[in-house]
Amino acid sequence: MEKINSTEDYNYSYDYDIPDHSCNKTEVMQFGTVVTPIFFTMVIMFSCVGNALVLWVLIKYENLKSMTNAFLLNLAISDLVFTFGLPFWASDLVLGWIFGEAVCQTVSFIFYLGYYSSLIFLTVMTMHRYMAVVHPLSMLWNSTTYYSIGISAFIWVLSVCAATPHFIFSVVIFPFEEGRAYCNYNNIRWKLIGVYQQNIFFLIAFFTIAFCYIRILGRLLRPVSHTRPKTVKLIFCIVVAFYLGWAPYNVAIFLDSLIHWQISPFNECHVSTRVDYVFYVSRLVAFSHCCLNPVFYVFMGVKFRDHLKKMLKSFCKKDDQPHDRPQSHLIYSNGEEISMY
Repeated sequence: MEKINSTEDYNYSYDYDIPDHSCNKTEVMQFGTVVTPIFFTMVIMFSCVGNALVLWVLIKYENLKSMTNAFLLNLAISDLVFTFGLPFWASDLVLGWIFGEAVCQTVSFIFYLGYYSSLIFLTVMTMHRYMAVVHPLSMLWNSTTYYSIGISAFIWVLSVCAATPHFIFSVVIFPFEEGRAYCNYNNIRWKLIGVYQQNIFFLIAFFTIAFCYIRILGRLLRPVSHTRPKTVKLIFCIVVAFYLGWAPYNVAIFLDSLIHWQISPFNECHVSTRVDYVFYVSRLVAFSHCCLNPVFYVFMGVKFRDHLKKMLKSFCKKDDQPHDRPQSHLIYSNGEEISMY
């Protein structure tokens, strides 16, 4: 456990907040302490149930040799990994960090592993859809099981590398004159590097997804397209949810970093307080993204709803007979499956 002896040593309030004594932010901290754990509790329940159902439907009913289904499987796993860290951060806000330094490092690593892998899998899925819709002939040679396994393994390795600094530099900090410990970075420079790393990953994903979906929608909205309107609506919902969820959060953590650099007007108390409120609200919205994908499947995925109905009927009737795995409908010109939709 590392003790901070002055606010100059640690005056950066991003993420798991250590108060800045030069500016009274008691109301801000009370807001975060009350609202965040309640909201996280709902997100955890919906994410665990929803993503577990997605995994069950994919494994039991779908063809996992499909690259789309393979990516959906990994995305659901990423969301569950991300969800694993939420109870610890909610407890940290209410009670301070009570789990020890080893758990602090492990939870930080697992949490950001889920964050980066989810972001990258969503981006790669978008690129895959773009290639399948806009350049279908280029997909004929790489729609194999080994190809999807190789891409998935590479994404997980890349995510591990991106999350490793959060493991190395996370410590339990006990600020001077504070009655509780916090799990945070032991070095403000690495803390800021971690923030800017998140911003860079988001910007790359942001522009990649924007480019791909603009081209996809341009192709699907052509008069000769045979794609159903629900497919276009689903794509629109996914990209809007992604932007609305993660854009404000990344803006908030970037603005929060400017407080450390004493850049005017962010070094003024009333401005930094407003930034903190924006951070708390945007974090709630962003972290709830892990439970939104199953919602899209339920409300807009016809086949997913059919699978759920079949599973519920089977459960109610206690029917142990094996089910035939249905063949997926083809909506891409190269025959790639989007069976969950």
